[in-house]
Amino acid sequence: MNVIGRNDEIKELNRLYESSQSELVAVYGRRRVGKTFLINEVFKDKYSFKHTGLSPIEIKEYKEEKSKSKGKTATEIQLEHFYHSLKLYGMKENKVPKDWLEAFFMLEMMLQNKYDGSKQVVFIDELPWLDTQKSLFITGFEAFWNGWANGRNIIVIICGSAISWMTNELINNHGGLYGRVTYEIKLAPFKLKECELFLKNKNVNLSRYDITQAYMALGGIPYYLNYIESRYSLPQNIDMLFFSNTAKLKDEFLRLFTSAFDNPELTIKVVRALSSKKVGLTRKELTEKNNIGNGGNLSKTLNSLICSDFVIKYVPLGKSKKDPYYKLIDPFCLFYLRFIENKNSFNEEVFQDNIESQQIVVWRGLAYENVAFNHINQIKEALGIRSVSSVESTFYESTQNDSAQIDMIIERKDNIVNMCEIKFYSDLYVGSKNSHFDLVRKNKVLSEFIKKKEIIHNTLITTYGLKDNEYRFDYTNVITLDDLFE
Repeated sequence: MNVIGRNDEIKELNRLYESSQSELVAVYGRRRVGKTFLINEVFKDKYSFKHTGLSPIEIKEYKEEKSKSKGKTATEIQLEHFYHSLKLYGMKENKVPKDWLEAFFMLEMMLQNKYDGSKQVVFIDELPWLDTQKSLFITGFEAFWNGWANGRNIIVIICGSAISWMTNELINNHGGLYGRVTYEIKLAPFKLKECELFLKNKNVNLSRYDITQAYMALGGIPYYLNYIESRYSLPQNIDMLFFSNTAKLKDEFLRLFTSAFDNPELTIKVVRALSSKKVGLTRKELTEKNNIGNGGNLSKTLNSLICSDFVIKYVPLGKSKKDPYYKLIDPFCLFYLRFIENKNSFNEEVFQDNIESQQIVVWRGLAYENVAFNHINQIKEALGIRSVSSVESTFYESTQNDSAQIDMIIERKDNIVNMCEIKFYSDLYVGSKNSHFDLVRKNKVLSEFIKKKEIIHNTLITTYGLKDNEYRFDYTNVITLDDLFE
């Protein structure tokens, strides 16, 4: 099985297949994260039935291209597509079902005729796309599971990128599907270690320094990483993927939200707003400064972005829990909004020509801060506090005499506060007189906001470590790229 990482998920899927009871398994995660690939690798020779819903974009294109589809609703097109899948998996010639109750009845009959005593595997991919307006899809699926599949020798795997739909309509369903999901798997983007293994498996030879930069642009998304070619350097690959005339990811930002979010226009507006400030925005800032309504749709959008690993919600040290911040941490979105959006034309060798420009250097520094926020577990492991409860945030405060902006704060239950400086350098970081007094100033400001029983540990998160000079004792802990790759 050629799957990078995902060992726990594979183990659980195999355990569920061997289960003596019927299983309804929900697998969800953001678009392009590898959900379908994982399930196909585990069950590819075992399917009794497999179907993938048509995306809203595909339905729109189908209506535009097929003269016979004129006048058909999205539900009718989805039902026709479902019928074709039934025929592919052995159903005898019939008629296109008129609704989802009939469609799932046809599935029941086909599975019943094919049953040979072994576990049957049903995989419905991109299930949320099937629930088109007024389709009564949930009614049909509920009848299928509660009335027929539940209690049989079957595992039904349902998968989707529309995470809000998967959680609200299925996992947390308050109707007939309440409590019916027997197991759920949220598939997260790769961490740096998994990116390294993935690229090595493709025979792409990059240093950890460049793999980290690839992560800064693409995130830990296997689909994007798969486009990296071994014959090119990292700057060449980035130019090819984003800035060339045939750039494969130039339009991905819009597809990302159009295909997986109920309200893509609002979602994109929120993402754009959050990208404007590295520490994030409060809900008040988000609504008042960006012309975004402060209602239920915003709550739903923010929750969806958090569940999809685009955004984190946190309370900065010293701030009220009633007014949390929302911070955009998705590397791909941050890269796109910084370098691609609103650019009418490109030099096809943007990164190659500007590799040491101030713009790229500043981006690396900011992007590395997000790398750190996405690798909190690795940082805690390096600090030897894996099992210690902690809260992570940024910090920006002013006192009567001074102010301080700190890249990351790790406030721990063992009465230590790690004040983290995050520096992306191509060599050892060199402490200096200026950096020393900057740390002294930040310590002084921060000490006014922490508890009396807590002490501050200056912590450097960098690439290759700290140069051995007179300022090396400024830091209690030094964390390097190698630590983040663990």
